[in-house]
Amino acid sequence: MKANKLRLDSRFLPLVGTIAVFLLTFGYGSFAYRGFFSAQVFLNLLIDNGFLLILGVGMSFVILSGGIDLSVGSVIALTTMISAALIEHRHWSVWQTIPLVLLVGTVFGAFMGWLIQRFRLQPFIVTLAGMFLARGLCYLISIDSIAITDPAYVAISEARYALWDGAQVSVGAMLAVAMLVIGIWLAHATEFGRTVYAIGGSEASAMLMGLPVKRTMVLVYTLSGFCSALAGVVFTFYMLSGYGLHAVGSELDAIAAVVIGGTLLSGGVGYVFGTLFGVLILGSVQTLIAFDGSLSSWWTRIVIGALLFVFCLLQRAFEQRK
Repeated sequence: MKANKLRLDSRFLPLVGTIAVFLLTFGYGSFAYRGFFSAQVFLNLLIDNGFLLILGVGMSFVILSGGIDLSVGSVIALTTMISAALIEHRHWSVWQTIPLVLLVGTVFGAFMGWLIQRFRLQPFIVTLAGMFLARGLCYLISIDSIAITDPAYVAISEARYALWDGAQVSVGAMLAVAMLVIGIWLAHATEFGRTVYAIGGSEASAMLMGLPVKRTMVLVYTLSGFCSALAGVVFTFYMLSGYGLHAVGSELDAIAAVVIGGTLLSGGVGYVFGTLFGVLILGSVQTLIAFDGSLSSWWTRIVIGALLFVFCLLQRAFEQRK
């Protein structure tokens, strides 16, 4: 009984490691730089990386199911382009535009999920094709950046809500936290979440247990498409523009955040909550470099690459221990 208890507890090790790395990173900044340890600096991690957290929630389900989605960054760019074109050129309202772009992203993800499930195609290839398709569609709309000047959109972008001690949070950050809560609920309190974990552990076993594997596989990529579109909406709040080169490489940042957050690339093990700390670690590294002032922004990529190597090795050790 004791050995079984220890084996169950070991599933939390990747998450515990992720939280420890974040505390060490944020703690170092607090001691090294004056003004780093404050509520607003912490909230700025969510304000600046809210779109990445939403993206990471969708990517968590994809990786938990044993898949991958390389199209998410391009869907963000497509969302920003459609939003900017409709608002600035067609004079649509924000309340007409946002539901449409969310629907476009959801349908796009569902289509990729259907292709993967129906024809047993590799997710890497299907989502790679989706990445090129979505990015190409951006340039059919415009090859130039489209600024968003609509007063209602600008008002939402600039809105800040006070929490405590003068600390403020943006609409995008609140949407990110709401999506995180929904993601945690889906993963741990619904049949959909249990099926995702089962598929990631063994798709064949999940089918033998009578779980709705085919439907869940489509829904996983549908959810990822919706999250990508919602991340695109938050990105437009942050950038107030649409551009075909927006969010280049963000699919890799999302994968990095999920892996650093403790989710195994092989699928079946991980926690959506851990993705939050993966995003916070990436944001903390960027903030540390900004506070330092003497380091190039490329050091962010170097540190993230090193962390990925470490966490991949830890994942391998965890799998061998299982």
